[in-house]
Amino acid sequence: MAFASFDRKSTAQPVSDINMVPLIDVMLVLLVIFIVTAPLLTHAVKLELPKASSQVNELKPDKIELAIDAAGERFWNGEPITREAAAERFLAEGRREPQPEVHLKADQSVAYRFVAETIADASKAGLHKLGFVSEPEAN
Repeated sequence: MAFASFDRKSTAQPVSDINMVPLIDVMLVLLVIFIVTAPLLTHAVKLELPKASSQVNELKPDKIELAIDAAGERFWNGEPITREAAAERFLAEGRREPQPEVHLKADQSVAYRFVAETIADASKAGLHKLGFVSEPEAN
């Protein structure tokens, strides 16, 4: 390292070396700060946590297939049923958790009155998942 001197003979040359002492001092101060604060950052409370599975326990809702033929007769999952009996079953199904899905299959020539009555009965019973089943057109 080059140090400045009071000698008049060598005053004409500038000092070309970097003075490293202040940089080393700063580095040592930062190292001491790091050594002091590092144990404080890793302090943790030791707990024994319970173990649980992360799989979702999904309950699939049942489905009710209600069909209405061209004559207006109703079929609950394939068996014939009257409107009153269907309304009673809707009330019973509306209280279940999770609520079942109602799949309504109506003949294309059935009067809309029968479809509207069925939708109203399901809605009164508290069933909100109602879907219409249809067949795609043949191209």
